[in-house]
Formats: sequence, structure tokens, C-alpha cells
Amino acid sequence: MTWEACRDGEAPSVDVLLYGTVFLDIIMTGLSHPPAAGTEVWASGLGSSPGGIANLAVALSRLDLRTALAAAFGEDAYGDFCWDVLVNERVDLAHSRRFYGWHSPLTVSMAVARDRSMVTHEHPAPVTADEMLTPPPRARACFVDAGLESDEWVRTAKKNGSLVFADIGWDPTRRWGQALLRKLEGYDFFLPNAVEARGYTGCDDVPAAAAKLAERVPVVVVTRGGHGAYALDAGTGDEVEVDGLNVAALDPTGAGDVFSAGFVLGTLADWPLADRVHFANLCAALSVQHFGGSQSAPGWGDIAAWWRHVSQRDEQYLGGYRFLDELLPQPGFAPVGRASATIGLRCTR
Repeated sequence: MTWEACRDGEAPSVDVLLYGTVFLDIIMTGLSHPPAAGTEVWASGLGSSPGGIANLAVALSRLDLRTALAAAFGEDAYGDFCWDVLVNERVDLAHSRRFYGWHSPLTVSMAVARDRSMVTHEHPAPVTADEMLTPPPRARACFVDAGLESDEWVRTAKKNGSLVFADIGWDPTRRWGQALLRKLEGYDFFLPNAVEARGYTGCDDVPAAAAKLAERVPVVVVTRGGHGAYALDAGTGDEVEVDGLNVAALDPTGAGDVFSAGFVLGTLADWPLADRVHFANLCAALSVQHFGGSQSAPGWGDIAAWWRHVSQRDEQYLGGYRFLDELLPQPGFAPVGRASATIGLRCTR
């Protein structure tokens, strides 16, 4: 098993195809508490990076998966910045489009006490996913938001042989509509967080929620933030529970997306379920030590550096990560770019 294993055989034009919304994320850290009405709170840290679906796109690309993204971009400074960063990160934007007069979506994320709160401004995209992706390019996998209504392209990709990974966006109503569960049928993997898994199933604990979701999707992976993840493969009966890693968390924005990227990589490389979940857990843990969801995503050099640093520690704690000895490339990989505080200040690799 090597990190190049996901490239074996005749591959389609891309490894992973994505559709979604790209936000300009403004991230503030070091807040002692969230702002209350009529008050002002000072942040000691600031970063800016493309967010939303860009988190997953960059995280996949940094793991050397050929990644194509279809998204709408405004013809404004925010859109310019996000587009340039994604191109610099080797994300294929051939199926993305720019729109004059459409305001690029924006999110302000405030990190407080190992969690974050967000304020978002967004107008609906001028075109649908199906208008951008008819027909979709052939891909080994596609990753979708299960709550989107426009998904003919997903069915086409599935017919063309793509594995379909799905997550679900936050339900601001907290009604957790059951129609979503019916939409999951035909997908191969579902990666909700613990709140979403419990909400949509009505189950009190994560394993029970995963078991109910696995009645519709073969493999369910429930992320639990800093507490790790739980995975269930209904076909084999395999269960994996991984604890969170003890890291100095700066900003958890986009950690779930980075987790998903690590899991997709392991799946395409045909790793055992336990290795996939451990690797995804590690990717997410490394990402929270930096600003932003996209430009905090680790590359192979970051992963190798972490393993060299910790590999001599407690076997009980690190035993699940021993597969990294065989997986990781030789030294020489450069560190990846990180989120800048100023829009337009280009990151260097």
C-alpha cells in the first residue's frame, strides 16, 4: 500500500468532481467570548481564504487527487481572490463560471473555545449544478450536498461509474426533514456530523444513528469534532471508532471538509476502513492548528512531519496510525500555503 495507489489503472479525466458554493471566509481567532448585542470583541488572529466547497477542493488537491470544481464566482474582488487561490492550488475550474453583478458569498467565522460561530451572506447562484455539469466529466468519485434539489448530474456520474460521497449542510430550522433520508438511497458514502446524524434519525447516540443511516447508505461515517469519528460499513459489518488527537486547536473552520478529503483518498486507494478513518481524523486534526478551512488543509509534507515527530510515542495511542510507516513519501515535500490575513496577499508554497 503506497500513497500513489489511488492512481493505479486507467483513471477517468479527474479523480473527484465537486459542485457547491465557494464563500470568501474571513476568520477571526483568539476571541475570549462571542460578541453580545451592543458590544465589541477584539480578535487576536485574522485569516482569509476560500471557504465552503473550496475547503474540500483544496484539501483533495493537496493530497494529490485530481480535483474538478463546478461553482459560481462573482466578478468582484472576492471572486477574483477565491478563483486565484483555487487555481494556485491546482483545482480544475473548467466547469466553473463567473457572473457579472452577482455578489460573491461571504462568511465571517469567529473561533471561540475550540468551536466556531459564523455569519453568512449569500444570494442563490445564477445557474444550477445541472446547467454547469451537463454532461459531467468522468470522475472516479463525486462529492455532493445531499440536500441539493438539482442533482441529475449526480445520477449521470453514478451511471458512468463514479462513487458518490455525500454530506449535508446545516439545517437552520432544526426540523431535520425525513425527505433527506430517502434521497440518500443510491449514494455510496454518507459523512454527516454527530448533530446531523442524531437529528435526522432521532437517535440519541452516534452508533445507533449510524446504524439507521446505514439502512440506506452502505458506508456511514459520523464526525464528532475534536472527539474523533465513528464509521460503519453495512456490507461488511465493520465498525471503527477513532478518538480525537490532542492538538493545539486554533480554528476548526472546515475541519469536517478536510476529514472528508482524507476519507475519499483512502477509499480511492482501497485502504481498510480503519486506516481511512484514522487518516481522515489526522488530516482534520492537523487542519485545526491553522486559519481557515481550505488553506489549513495539510499536504503530504505536513503529514510526514507529524508522523516523524510522534511515531516514537505511546503505542496504545498511536497504534492505529502505524500504517503511515508504509504510506508516507520520502522527505522533501514542501510545506503548503497558509491563509493570509489580507485579501489579495498571495500565499507562497
